[in-house]
Amino acid sequence: MEENYLAKWLNNELSAEEVAKFKETKEYVTYKNIVDACDTMEAPEFDMAKAKRDLYNRKQGTTGKVVSLNPYKKYLRIAAVIALILGVSYFYNSTLDQTVSTQYAERAAIILPDASEVQLNAESQISYSKKNWNQKRNIDLKGEAFFKVAKGERFTVTTDNGTVTVLGTQFNVENRKNFFEVSCYEGLVSVLYNKKEIKLPAGHALVVVDGQLKTSEVAGYSQPSWLKQESTFKSIPLKFVLDEFQRQFNLEVTTENLDIDQLFTGSFSNTDKNLALRSISAPSGMKFKIEGEKVLFYAEMP
Repeated sequence: MEENYLAKWLNNELSAEEVAKFKETKEYVTYKNIVDACDTMEAPEFDMAKAKRDLYNRKQGTTGKVVSLNPYKKYLRIAAVIALILGVSYFYNSTLDQTVSTQYAERAAIILPDASEVQLNAESQISYSKKNWNQKRNIDLKGEAFFKVAKGERFTVTTDNGTVTVLGTQFNVENRKNFFEVSCYEGLVSVLYNKKEIKLPAGHALVVVDGQLKTSEVAGYSQPSWLKQESTFKSIPLKFVLDEFQRQFNLEVTTENLDIDQLFTGSFSNTDKNLALRSISAPSGMKFKIEGEKVLFYAEMP
C-alpha cells in the first residue's frame, strides 16, 4: 500500500480507481474497523477558548526546533492515538452497565429507562446498558425476575440456559443451576432453548429440569406466586424446593436419608418460616430440625 493512501482516504481524496485499489490491501479492513468504531464515539465537551489560551501560553514560554516526521511515522502516530481513543471509549462504555442484585431473603423493584418494570426475587441479578437502552432493550438475568414490559421494540432477556424475546408483555423467568422456567402471563413470549424456538401464549409455561424440557399451563395466576409471598411448585424435584426455601429465609439447609429427586407439588409461605417448614415436610413425610441458622430435613429410619 502506498504511504499516502491512508491520508487521502481519510480526507476522501482518493479517486474511484484508487479506492478500489486500496480496498484490495490487507490494511484496509483494519483501518475501516477503526473508523467505524470511532463513528460511534461521543466526544467529550471541549473548551476551545481555554485550549487556545493554554497553547498561546506554552508558545510564549517555550522555544524549540521543529522536527518534521516522515509520513510513515506520522501514520503510526495517528493509529496510536486512535487505538488510545478506542481503549478509553471501551473502558468508559463498560462502566455504563447497570447491575441490580439481591441476596437471600431480599427482593428489589426496578424501573427500566422505558418504564418497563422488573421485580427481582431473592438471590438474583439483572444487568443492562442504560446508555444504549433505546437502541437495544436487553437484560442479562441470573436468578428469577418478573417482567412487565412496556410496548416498543424487541425486549430480550438473556440467561445461561436460554433467551426470552417479547415486544410488550408480562412474564416470569427463573434461571438457576439445572433449572430454567419461563411463564407467560400476558401477550406472547418466544423462548430460544438449545437453538429451538418455543412460543408461549398467555397462561403457558416452559420448564427445563436437569436438561429435560416440558410445557405446562399456568393455572389461576395473573402473576407469579412469589410476588404474593408464596412459592409454588408442580411436580418439581424436592432439591429445588429446598433451594428456594433456603433463598427465601436465608437459612442453611441440609438433608439426611432423603431422596431429594422425588417430585414435590405444593406451596409454602415466604414470610412465615414455621408454616413453610410444615408445608414442605408434611406432603413428603419428612421431619425437620432447627439449630440456629440451620435446618435439617430428614427421614426417620424404620
